[in-house]
Amino acid sequence: MDYLREGDQFVVAKIDRLARSVADLVRITEVLAKKGVALKILDMNLDTSTPTGKLMLNLLGSIAQFERELMLERQREGIAKAKADGKYKGRAPTARAKADEVRKLAAEKVGPMEIARRLDIGRSSVYRILAA
Repeated sequence: MDYLREGDQFVVAKIDRLARSVADLVRITEVLAKKGVALKILDMNLDTSTPTGKLMLNLLGSIAQFERELMLERQREGIAKAKADGKYKGRAPTARAKADEVRKLAAEKVGPMEIARRLDIGRSSVYRILAA
């Protein structure tokens, strides 16, 4: 935000595109206030250059964080239920399933980039397997 100057407006479309928590929101608005920059959120027609705008920003930020925490809680509960029902097994391992092939090719002096290409896995996965 070094490019902002006093009198500028910092415009975002939605509050959730700006901050993930009230603490983030407060920190960002403090930085903007110190620079003399007003924050404007388009979908709420909210302008922090007014006292009412500042109040609404904090209220709506708190509500947004509350909604996010509820969503994450429901997600965790859904995953736990799916695991208990045996329906959630997570992502199938790809590179680790090919660990023996990676080691075999490395023993044949094939380079990591070529191993990754041949086995259709990431180069970092090759390095991770070889380091283990």
